Amino acid sequence: MATDYGYDSGLGFPETVRRHRVPAGLRAPFEGRTWREFGYVLLSLPISVLMFTYAVTMISLGAGLLVTFLGIPVFAAGLAGCRGLGALERARARGLLGLEVGDPEPLRMRKSGFMAWIGAVLKSGTSWRTLLYSVLHLPWALFSFVVSVNFWVYGWALLTYPLWFWVFPAYVGQDGLQLYGDQTHHIYLDNPFEIGVTALVGLLFTLATPWIVRALTTVDRVMVHGLLGPTRLSARVVELESDRGVVVDTAAADLRRIERDLHDGAQARLVALAMDLGLAKEKLTEDPAAAARMVDEAHGEVKTALQELRDLARGIHPAVLTDRGLDAALSAVASRCTVPVQVEVDLPARPAPAIEGIAYFTVSELLQNISKHSRATFAAVDVWRVENRLMLQVVDNGVGGAEVSSGTGLTGLAERLDAVDGILVVDSPAGGPTRVTAELPWRSERV
Repeated sequence: MATDYGYDSGLGFPETVRRHRVPAGLRAPFEGRTWREFGYVLLSLPISVLMFTYAVTMISLGAGLLVTFLGIPVFAAGLAGCRGLGALERARARGLLGLEVGDPEPLRMRKSGFMAWIGAVLKSGTSWRTLLYSVLHLPWALFSFVVSVNFWVYGWALLTYPLWFWVFPAYVGQDGLQLYGDQTHHIYLDNPFEIGVTALVGLLFTLATPWIVRALTTVDRVMVHGLLGPTRLSARVVELESDRGVVVDTAAADLRRIERDLHDGAQARLVALAMDLGLAKEKLTEDPAAAARMVDEAHGEVKTALQELRDLARGIHPAVLTDRGLDAALSAVASRCTVPVQVEVDLPARPAPAIEGIAYFTVSELLQNISKHSRATFAAVDVWRVENRLMLQVVDNGVGGAEVSSGTGLTGLAERLDAVDGILVVDSPAGGPTRVTAELPWRSERV
């Protein structure tokens, strides 16, 4: 086995690429994945029999007792048991199939108590999907078991036939040849050609079996993911809740930054300005020349404070972005960058203000990183639309090595984009160049 090192073109991080000298088709029967999948198929039959028996028994018992009060609790207990068996199935799929499936949504109980628990179990879609899995998985598990075991046993038996064909009873035939079998059931697979053909057929069966097992377990993956995992709606709700937390944290961080900039910058300068003007007022009658100098210095401080306030307002939401759109706003940002930047914006219309603002701050942050860290001599910004996505790409010829790791500015930028279903991809190998691509959902500006 040879090992080569390269870069993942999607993320820019080094990864180990293993190149096997043995083709995948020949090494498949001996790989750990094949044996784990075969073990999953073998275990599926007894486990599915247990799940089917439990589900049918409990649901039938509950349905039969519905004429009494005991039917509903029994029904709920049966569904709860199915949920527990579903958790075991998810764990088995993770361990043997490597299937990453999340846990479904938990029971939602508005009140505490036994009756509230029964109502939550009966209303939960997860409970009914697990019951459906318990019923449907048995016929599929039986089919998978029969197909896999037959291919596996016959393949290895025929492949190893030259090693064990001698176990058949031998007798001397009419031509004086030693034959294997008996007088009524002759077995003539005893010459080298027949033995070789038998082993060859066994080899074909053995090589095909891993791929057949893999195809069968693909159906198991679909069933586990679709019936035992979280629904798309619940997964989307969890994602939106996480994105909402990111948005709230980002807004709080922005407010803290604005408060810090005001306190340490313009506010402190205005306080010093008020003190200087107070001193100048006191010296106006005693030393007019000194008072004039102090007023002149205060005038300079006013200009500086105004510039800081303009920069702060531009950081919140620049007026040029509102008035003239992304093209003019990004050109203004590029003009303040320490590196020559070429800007090209090709949009059929203006996106929604929220998306436009995020796109502006994304490019602004990336250009600041180029100015501070890249040591580049040239950069380019491209903005275009592809179907329902707004695409941003910032390229520089710097030293590279940018990573979306924890604690960097790119991490916060990726989280901000993710909060609006955006994507940030960084391709920055050591030595450069660096290419950062961002995708945002396209929403047209409302008139």
